[in-house]
Amino acid sequence: MILTGFITDTFAASRLLKFSTDSLPFVDINYCCRIFTHIENPNGFIFNTMMRAYIQRNSSEKAMCLYKLMLNNNVGVDNYTYPLLVQASALRLSVFEGKMVHGHVFKVGFDFDVYVNNTLINMYAVCGTLSDARKLFDESPSLDSVSWNSILAGYVNAGNVEEARYIFDRMPERNVIASNSMIVLFGRTGNVSEACKLFSEMPKKDLVSWSALISCYEQNEMYEDALVTFRRMNDHGVMVDEVVVVSVLTACARLTDVVTGKLIHSLVVKIGVEYYVNLQNALIHMYSSCEEIASAEKLFRAGYNLDLISWNSMLSGYLKCGSIEKAKALFDNMTKKDVVSWGAMISGYAQHDRFSETLELFKEMQLEGIMPDQTILVSIISACTHLAALDQGKWIHTYIRKNGLKINAILGTTLIDMYMKLGCVENALDVFHGMEEIGVSTWNALILGYAMNGLVDKSLDMFIEMKKRSVVPNEITFMGVLGACRHMGLVDEGYCHFNSMIQEYGIEPNIKHYGCMVDLLGRAGMLKEAEKLLETMPISPDVSTWGALLGACKKHGDNEMGERIGRKLVELQPDHDGFHVLLSNIHASKGNWGDVHEIRGSMQQRGVVKIPGCSMIEANGTVHEFLAGDTTHPQINEIEDMLDEMAKKLKIEGYAPETHGVLLDISDEEKETTLFRHSEKLAIAFGLITISPPTPIRIIKNLRICNDCHTAVKLVSKAFDREIVVRDRHRYHHFKQGSCSCMDYW
Repeated sequence: MILTGFITDTFAASRLLKFSTDSLPFVDINYCCRIFTHIENPNGFIFNTMMRAYIQRNSSEKAMCLYKLMLNNNVGVDNYTYPLLVQASALRLSVFEGKMVHGHVFKVGFDFDVYVNNTLINMYAVCGTLSDARKLFDESPSLDSVSWNSILAGYVNAGNVEEARYIFDRMPERNVIASNSMIVLFGRTGNVSEACKLFSEMPKKDLVSWSALISCYEQNEMYEDALVTFRRMNDHGVMVDEVVVVSVLTACARLTDVVTGKLIHSLVVKIGVEYYVNLQNALIHMYSSCEEIASAEKLFRAGYNLDLISWNSMLSGYLKCGSIEKAKALFDNMTKKDVVSWGAMISGYAQHDRFSETLELFKEMQLEGIMPDQTILVSIISACTHLAALDQGKWIHTYIRKNGLKINAILGTTLIDMYMKLGCVENALDVFHGMEEIGVSTWNALILGYAMNGLVDKSLDMFIEMKKRSVVPNEITFMGVLGACRHMGLVDEGYCHFNSMIQEYGIEPNIKHYGCMVDLLGRAGMLKEAEKLLETMPISPDVSTWGALLGACKKHGDNEMGERIGRKLVELQPDHDGFHVLLSNIHASKGNWGDVHEIRGSMQQRGVVKIPGCSMIEANGTVHEFLAGDTTHPQINEIEDMLDEMAKKLKIEGYAPETHGVLLDISDEEKETTLFRHSEKLAIAFGLITISPPTPIRIIKNLRICNDCHTAVKLVSKAFDREIVVRDRHRYHHFKQGSCSCMDYW
């Protein structure tokens, strides 16, 4: 056309340009632009055609430039030009530009054109200025079904049920599009019954109608109903698309219904939409959730055009199935990682008790400049809690404050739990008082935390305060309250709360509540009452509940009952090391070394290994572990010297090793040496070397602290004028100036 000169013919040039723009994306937009620039006197149709092409290619700013060129060249605009400009403003979410265009519309007299007004209503709605959209809608001299659907869609997208319902009820003709929009809105806002009612009243339903109802069920966790509706949809002969299949596969994943998931996968292949990336991601997620990781892997490897969601879905699948090494290999091979990728890996490490790797990965994430979300922060704080890494936990808390991150109920509760479990009660209270959202789980963390730290009165006061603020306690709350009573032997008050839980709040006690009551009675020396409760409780007691009574028998020296219960427990759970050890200790306390050797021999035959005592302590941001009798620490020589100094000072304080607590058939001198090599004493010696006062020495032990260590640590706190906090398997002990917060009741 250039050679023949036909490019100068406006009509011929417009036809060529229209053909080229209609052929996008096969014809490059730049080629279309070159055609446009060769046209000598482009008219309004040619400008509109080029503007539409730019908008289709998400280059709406170039469409605006063309409009300015039209005005400069005095090219006449028409009622097709302004809708394109309004659409360009909507795509850019630029209400300022949209209002400028609206002003031009008013000036040139197109404000009475229903097509122009409809695009303006849609633009204001999309840009979030619904008041302007509504004003224009109310003042429009002429409205059609598009006008009604546009204003309705605006309220639906904004989640405004009241105004959407008002518009919907006044529509002169309720078409399928409007009804579908209302079903979508009802689904998003939890009005499932209204969505179902509207769906059933629709005289005509299309694919979107069925898809909206299925999505409504899926969003509101009614997954069975979603699958039933999908089957009904198939029975009605409605052809499915990838959108509805994604919702159904999500329901299968939630229900771990792999059988239905596989049937839907077959249907997807049959109708030929399996290569949509959203569908591939949904299938990978479904198979991973159902722990069919091999099927997920097969899809992932065979997939093409996979996106970041695909990689993240596969990563989450490996982690869910416990394939940590495969997850790490996939993570390392990802060319692009987002916060979801990092979050999946960090949460996966934390959930599989790989807490050191959790913190290391978080450091890597920081170096990459990725801002963590609240899920990641919860995992990191949990890792700090398990590792007793208080310094790192405090650093995370400071990081949250410095970056202005919102502390919601879950994150705040996790912080409170960390501080309570690391013995920092005041820090936990500071978090609590600074929270805007406080749920029942937050109150539970405080109640449990106070009880664990020996502040029983404050724990019970917090329970009273919680009820004053009209927060309804749940079963976990009563676990904390009963635990508080257990820690101080408050039998009558414990029974009072136990009965209140049933009669006042209608909470059926579970095995853990009964376990608390048995432990409460047992610790208080009411062994017969504890055994009676065990035998009469309406649910079968588990081995932990019997174990609590066995521990009480050992504590109070009832060897006869202890032997009887111990034998029963060893029969019930022959691979449990604790029950063997307790029974062995009961025999040893009576000097029955033959029975002791028999039990130890039985343990060897069954491969039951006694868990060694292990204590952790954080110093200068690093967590150190000590086992009983440990000699492997790099500073062992300094630790040995400090142990000697501790022994000298303890002797001055009147300390005498409780060698009767070492239930081994060895000499008293060997027993004293064994006692002084307990893991918590090694950790305390290390703490005295490395942690300067007045910083408390904080230790976490995996077993219950023994009588000798408890006595020794009290005297160490006095002799060295140091605050020492020991968290054993059951509670916290705050040692200060020769006394303990537990008041020797643990």
